[in-house]
Amino acid sequence: MTVLPKDPVILLSYINTQLRDFYPSLDELCISLNADKQTLCNTLAQIDYYYDETSNQFV
Repeated sequence: MTVLPKDPVILLSYINTQLRDFYPSLDELCISLNADKQTLCNTLAQIDYYYDETSNQFV
């Protein structure tokens, strides 16, 4: 199990890098990292970032 950063800004950077370099979708990233998708989305929504499927990143 991967420990994800707790700080939302660092988490944003980490997740977008992972999506860009290794995963074709947020679902695949969450499965691979054993991360809860809703918790991840809620954490990043706190800093006004939301997942965009078209670009496969949080914007």
